[in-house]
Amino acid sequence: MESLIRACQARTVSEPGGTELSATLRRIERAAGALATASVARMDESLPWFRELPADQRSWVMLVAQAGVRSLVQWLRQGGGATDSTQEVSDEVFAAAPQALARSISLQQTVALIKVTIEVVEEQVGHLAVKGEEQSLREAVLRFSREIAFAAARVYARAAESRGSWDARLQALLVDALLRGDSPDVLASRAAALGWSDAPPVAVAVGRSPGGEVAAVLHTVYRQARRIGVEVIGGVHGDRLVIVLGGAPDPVAATEKLLTAFGDGPVVVGPAVPSLDEATDSTRAALAGFRAAPAWPTAPRPVPAEDLLPERALAGDAEARRRLRHDVYAALVRAGGELLETLDAFFAAGGTLESAARALFVHPNTVRYRLKRVAEVTGFSPLAPRDAFALQVAVTVGRLDPAVPAVAPVPSQTLSPASRKTSQTSDDRRRSL
Repeated sequence: MESLIRACQARTVSEPGGTELSATLRRIERAAGALATASVARMDESLPWFRELPADQRSWVMLVAQAGVRSLVQWLRQGGGATDSTQEVSDEVFAAAPQALARSISLQQTVALIKVTIEVVEEQVGHLAVKGEEQSLREAVLRFSREIAFAAARVYARAAESRGSWDARLQALLVDALLRGDSPDVLASRAAALGWSDAPPVAVAVGRSPGGEVAAVLHTVYRQARRIGVEVIGGVHGDRLVIVLGGAPDPVAATEKLLTAFGDGPVVVGPAVPSLDEATDSTRAALAGFRAAPAWPTAPRPVPAEDLLPERALAGDAEARRRLRHDVYAALVRAGGELLETLDAFFAAGGTLESAARALFVHPNTVRYRLKRVAEVTGFSPLAPRDAFALQVAVTVGRLDPAVPAVAPVPSQTLSPASRKTSQTSDDRRRSL
């Protein structure tokens, strides 16, 4: 190989302007088109995925193959890597194809294409090299293939960096659109540009950012998301890390596996929705829960936004107030005034069944039965401290809102003994049923 390179250098230096090449170089240069055609034909035979490429992409590969052969001649003319222009020569091979080709053909596929081309060139060494220079040319081709492989890696690295920066900007814009409550069309267009598959369900998690470079924070999120097999879009806004999860059957459990990506403090998960079009509701709930979460210091991490309804209502979240008013207080009103009356007495008695029964002039089992009915109607058990707090806030919110017709509880002390006996008998009858 060194003899071939020295011969090429000596010939180039000795001739004025370096226009006359050695016989081997002239043969390679004349055979450039034939070698490229043979390489593409071999790709078509040995690589099934290559046959499925569109015609324009196959033509780009042909141009790259021809540029590779020409680059080999120039590389040998310049000393076979002995000069500083080696990288420029090898990079010129991929300049013949548009940058979009790097997005259509993976790096692994590109390596396969290079391998096929080198094999074709090696097979033709006996016809390309003059007598006695076959081995030197073969070694030169192998060295050049290494340079081409490095050039391909650089092309894909640049494409990945560019795509990563663009994707990061698109994801930031998508998260901004969710925070602003933009229309579903805006969300869909930006998600489509990111290749979001919109696998249901979709949920939004909000927590504190760990700080540092945004790219490093999001890289941690994506790496962990790949491990658990969920789709994510993330963004850092101020001191908050917002993550959109897709395809996780249990978003809270999935978020628990991503906790190391968050900083200290609460992590709140919004309700699951069918698609990204409705993710604005999940985002609002998660953000409202994140703002109200400090009021519940012992909250689990992560915590569903639904579990923070009372804190959200106290913090001024209109949606939480509406949920408590319609789903809890209105349900109690529809079930009859005795449930609200019993609930008031139970809270006034400090959660003691016997004291509440005495205040209502009923049997403790009647109070127990009515509290069980409250749990069935509202989903909150008055006997659980956390649920009791939610019920108190719901009743307070419901009575402050004039839009919901309130049923004023009848004071138990105004009932006659006969009425109290009738009421207790009726309750006992229902309990026995």
